[in-house]
Amino acid sequence: MTTAVAGQRHPVEFAMLLMVGAMLLVPAMDAVAKHLSAVMVPAQIALARFGFQVVFMTPLVRGRRLEIAPGDLALHGLRGVLLALATTFFFAALAVMPMAEAIAIFFVEPLLLSLLAGILLKEGIGWRRILAILVGFAGAMLIVRPGLDAFGWAATLPLVAALFFALYLVATRVLAQRTDPVTLQLTAGLAGVATMILVIAAGSLLGVAALTPSWPDAVSWAWLVVLGLIATVSHLMIVHAFKRASANILAPFQYLEIGAAVLWGYVVFGDFPEAMTWVGIAIITASGLYVFHRERRRALSSMHAARSP
Repeated sequence: MTTAVAGQRHPVEFAMLLMVGAMLLVPAMDAVAKHLSAVMVPAQIALARFGFQVVFMTPLVRGRRLEIAPGDLALHGLRGVLLALATTFFFAALAVMPMAEAIAIFFVEPLLLSLLAGILLKEGIGWRRILAILVGFAGAMLIVRPGLDAFGWAATLPLVAALFFALYLVATRVLAQRTDPVTLQLTAGLAGVATMILVIAAGSLLGVAALTPSWPDAVSWAWLVVLGLIATVSHLMIVHAFKRASANILAPFQYLEIGAAVLWGYVVFGDFPEAMTWVGIAIITASGLYVFHRERRRALSSMHAARSP
């Protein structure tokens, strides 16, 4: 059976496979961003990430008609802004923190996504899920507290990134139901480029060192191209996944990124999480998987009820 046929016959299973692939790929982008943070500011890395995304998406839209409902235009723009902010805050975290710690803190995001999907998308949320979200957030705090001693308030950067990314995925879930994935990625890239140009221009005019760009050398340009390529492929996979399955089903698969991030961080940078970080990771992961378990049981119950005479 071909992948295309499998995707047509089993959309939810195919969405899960896409999410797994994306989560194993994304930490490679983070490793490149952390490497580049030694020679350029995070905002500049984020700008390049979106700029090359637009470049890579352009051939895919040739000869195609991009259909965007007039009422969705603002949401498309907001989605791109949210992703740009999430990317910038997370790249800023990677510049000062080990990959594993930054991503572990960031992983309150699936819990935030579950909460926001319940509130904004009316996907349903009960007291057990709210409790699991609070427990997961407590796990993140176990990682943040030592981080505050080592990195100061920069340790909260992944939390801010998580909030913006969860909102981005909520917007993705809404638009993916009526918008082609290629269009979604192109509009996100264009909005991201516009956002980062404004942020960098404002920062440069105000003399903010953290927002003042520098000209990359040839090797850095090559890494920026790789960064943009990984970002484009992985986020296309995410958009296709959200087109086929709900946010609550896909959210737990994001925890695979933690394992991949630990591996990349150890192999490339020699970073390995401390004991308290592992405890926090375990709590966050357990909370997220519990939410997934509850959602799966509820989905199965609804399916059986629908099939009953």
